[in-house]
Amino acid sequence: MTQSAALVLFAHGARDPEWAEPFRDIARQVAALRPGLAVKLAFLELQTPTLAEAITALADEGHREIRVAPLFMAQGGHLKKDVPVLLDGIRSSHPGLHIEMMTAIGDAPELRQAIAEWLVRSST
Repeated sequence: MTQSAALVLFAHGARDPEWAEPFRDIARQVAALRPGLAVKLAFLELQTPTLAEAITALADEGHREIRVAPLFMAQGGHLKKDVPVLLDGIRSSHPGLHIEMMTAIGDAPELRQAIAEWLVRSST
């Protein structure tokens, strides 16, 4: 069955399973706000599913357009070096997919402003 667009929320991962709960919550909220959008959460390391596993699952569901949203505060070494290599491997395994990497969420001016406003409200 061919589906519409899909989104992978991509986080670093940690040994503590509770660390991922805020990201799971974000994934649930995005899915609720966009019912026609398939949303999966994936991790770079230490937790599952991996980016390749999440994208493969979406491809198996019939998705051909997948956006990857890195839930990182900045474009560090992982996003600049490691992830492009991962994506090249995934693309070679799934030649019919169009995979687009979004910028890190920390690069979004709206998010930075929201954080700054929350900090100001919380510090008074």
